[in-house]
Parts: sequence; structure tokens; C-alpha cells
Amino acid sequence: MKLKLLSGAIGIITMLVAPSSFAATLDDVEAKGFVRCGVNKGLEGFSFQDAKGAWSGIDVDLCRGIAAAIFGDAGKVKYTPLSAKKRFNALLSGEIDVLVRNTTWTMGRDTKMGLNFAGINYYDGQGFMVRKNMDIKSALELSSISVCSTSGTTSQLNAVDYFKNNKVEYEIISFEKAVEAVAAYDSGRCQVYTADHSGLNAKRLELTTPSDHIVLPEIISKEPLGPAVRQGDDQWFNIVKWTHFAMLNAEELGVSKDNVESLISTENPAIKRLLGVDEKFGVALGLKNDWALNIVKLVGNYADIFNANIGPDTRLGIARGKNALWSDGGLQYAPPIR
Repeated sequence: MKLKLLSGAIGIITMLVAPSSFAATLDDVEAKGFVRCGVNKGLEGFSFQDAKGAWSGIDVDLCRGIAAAIFGDAGKVKYTPLSAKKRFNALLSGEIDVLVRNTTWTMGRDTKMGLNFAGINYYDGQGFMVRKNMDIKSALELSSISVCSTSGTTSQLNAVDYFKNNKVEYEIISFEKAVEAVAAYDSGRCQVYTADHSGLNAKRLELTTPSDHIVLPEIISKEPLGPAVRQGDDQWFNIVKWTHFAMLNAEELGVSKDNVESLISTENPAIKRLLGVDEKFGVALGLKNDWALNIVKLVGNYADIFNANIGPDTRLGIARGKNALWSDGGLQYAPPIR
């Protein structure tokens, strides 16, 4: 019932905020001198603020990429940490310019909330975490369980569907903030914690004894995570969308943070278009023609940000898997710049 009420509240906001009210987001961003980016309050590898106040993560790097495209300066971002429950209201009300907060693209969100999803920067799926001493190897072995989850997420709905379909007796204990749900699981208030697999790997590291817990192998849902903007501003939608696509195209073309400047003089026509040496694709976005060059030079291509934040050499140790390029057997695919 709470979820239904929340959806109704969002629907009201959608009707009150006319899309035309935000039909010049780029102008507003340039006038302010920074991008207002809504992010997770704390999810290692995606959006995380350290003790010194510095933000990092693949979602944070997408925000930085947008700033680099617009200003030629990846630092011109102000981050607004948001709970899952409050994230859509913040975007629809104009509190933020773009939501980059490990948010699942669903039909309901895309068609009923006044949102446009501008790509998928991480293909994920939901799973479960349990204590090793439960001696459970599969989610199908779960029975008569209590499950901690975060309200306002698809995780809660997916868990209900999964348990009903598999005739598992369950109790959902929901919390507004992920940190509260994780703390409740860690204290033993519930036997299972459910979230996206990426989130489970990140949150396991925050538990009192991470090695006492395992993430079960089942993936019970599709969770295409990506940035969202308000409907009604095609220019801003295009800027956010093509920032992500530029990172993917750069990786596919072998253009990275380390070599981008040396490739400005290349004869490769696709790279010349990407870097703004030939043609004027930046102008079509309302930006300078070196918009993509600045993204790669100041932030990196998709592989750069994946490997730096969540890849095999990080604490999360996540393989590319589904997030490999299409040419390497993955799902990440960008339309060409031409």
C-alpha cells in the first residue's frame, strides 16, 4: 500500500510540473555554472563520498562526464545524495538536473512519471545475500524467512513476485534508507538482504564480518540501471544520452583517457568525428565540438570508469560480464557518431 501511495504522490507532482517548465535545462546549468546531479547516498563503486568529501563511482563519473561535455571541466558538478524514496521527487521538482542513482529503467517509470531514461550505464540483476552458517547454496532453498529491503525500489516488488512464484513463506521488512536495511540485516533482524547484485557486493563490504556472508547465485530480475531526466527537454535528454554513448564509442574505437590527446591527429574518420576534428556534432547538442574529447580526456571511456570503480582490481572485483561491449559478447552498445 505504501508503494501505491508513493506512486500516486509522484503522479501528482508530474501533473503539477509542466514539462515546458524545464525546457531549457542547459541554459539553467550554464547560468549556474555547474550540473546538479542526484546520486546514491553511499554505494561503493557507484556513488560514494569518502571522509574528505570526495565523490567517486561510475554514476559519479557519468555526472562528471556531463560536466566535461558542457564546461570542459569535470569538476563542475554538485552532488545531491538521495534516498530511493525521494529521488524521483527531487528530479521532477527541479531540485536536480539529472538523476544518476543506480535507478532501474521500467515501463512505469518511463511512461507514468514524466521521466526519460537516457541509456543504461550498468546492466544488473537482483539477488539475495545470506549468512554462510545458514548453509544455503540457492535461493530456492529459502523458506519461512524475513527479508530486509529498501522501500521505493523495484527490489521489494521483485522479491514478492519471486517468493510467491516459488511458494516461499516470507516477511518483507522495509526501510527508507539502504543503510538502515543493511544494519538491520547485519544485526540479525532479518535472515536475508535483497538488492541488485552490484549493491549486494558493495554492501557486504560494510558488514561487521563480510566473510560471514555470501551472495547467492540466482539473478531473479532484469535491472537496467541508467540516468534519468525530466520529459519535455529534448536537448538536455540528448546531452545526457550522448555523454554515455560517447564513452562507449570511445572504448570501441580504442580511445582512452591515456591516449586521447595523441589521437587528435589521427586519420581514422570515426575517431575524428568523435573528437570533433571533423564535422560539427557538438553544435547539434548546443555544445562545443570538443565535447566528447573533453569527456574522454577528463573522465575516460566506459572501460576506464568501469575498471577504476568496480572492476576486477577494485574491492568489488566485478567482471565486465553483461557490461562488456557488444563486440566482446556483452550488451553495451552505442549508436555511431556520424
